Amino acid sequence: MARRLPPLSTLRPFEAAARLESFSRAAEELHLTHGAVSHQVRALEEHLGTPLFARHGKRVTLTGAGRTFAERVRAALDEIAQAAEGLRARREDRLTVSVLPSFASRWLMPRLIRFMDANPGIAVNVNATTSLADFQADEIDIAIRFGVGPWPPLVCERFMVDEYFPVASPKLYRGKLPRKPADLAGALIIREERDLWDQWFKAAGVAQDAPVAGPSFNDSTFALQAAARGEGIALARLSILGEDLERGTLKRLFKVSIPSPTTYWFVSPRETASMPKVKLFRQWVRAELAAGPAKALLQPAPKG
Repeated sequence: MARRLPPLSTLRPFEAAARLESFSRAAEELHLTHGAVSHQVRALEEHLGTPLFARHGKRVTLTGAGRTFAERVRAALDEIAQAAEGLRARREDRLTVSVLPSFASRWLMPRLIRFMDANPGIAVNVNATTSLADFQADEIDIAIRFGVGPWPPLVCERFMVDEYFPVASPKLYRGKLPRKPADLAGALIIREERDLWDQWFKAAGVAQDAPVAGPSFNDSTFALQAAARGEGIALARLSILGEDLERGTLKRLFKVSIPSPTTYWFVSPRETASMPKVKLFRQWVRAELAAGPAKALLQPAPKG
């Protein structure tokens, strides 16, 4: 297919000259010299093996073959321009965010309407998944990831650390909640795939010789829902606990907490990281976090 195409650099000068019937006016439109347009047209004619213009001194007129070819070239360029414009409009007016399901359901979604109200010209698409984002295939503009990072060559900005501590429903054990870490011996402990209970027990000075009883989940959302139902005690991240603590559906049990080994990152391809809509979203997330209980976990925004 590539061998059958004419030199693509010749098509715009030819189309302009054919439409304006003037090499000089085509040169003005394309910010080229008269000689450059004439050279490109001759190169195209040599490639096609037929004259496209009849020269009459400084005047030019299309030949029959040139007129037919100009119509096809113009239609093809118009189609390319429309496709490019559609992509530009979609990229500017639609923001696609990839985010972990736990952060999406427990933090982002209850607040997202505020971003949409403040930016009515941006349609937001949220892709909640634990899988790594395929930025190109899924047209993702920015991802919020919870990991060790960074992940070059992507543009990565760490924006929040986190901490873990035990929480439970105030109704657990008919309201007779453990008062000190040692009281967790024999309690129903909710575990997750990303489990840090052993580290927390060590930080609290509690020896755990025997396995603890309780359900296990593959996502923090399910673990916290189970804790709210009174099915056990969960080790929760402060970043996704705000509303549960405020409403009283979950209660923090002790002051002992441990830092999270993983942190939150904004991750974007280089071509989208500096787009206005992506910058607006990063700024909005930071502002929302600064207004809530996790504000102490925020990392400074990079300068510039």
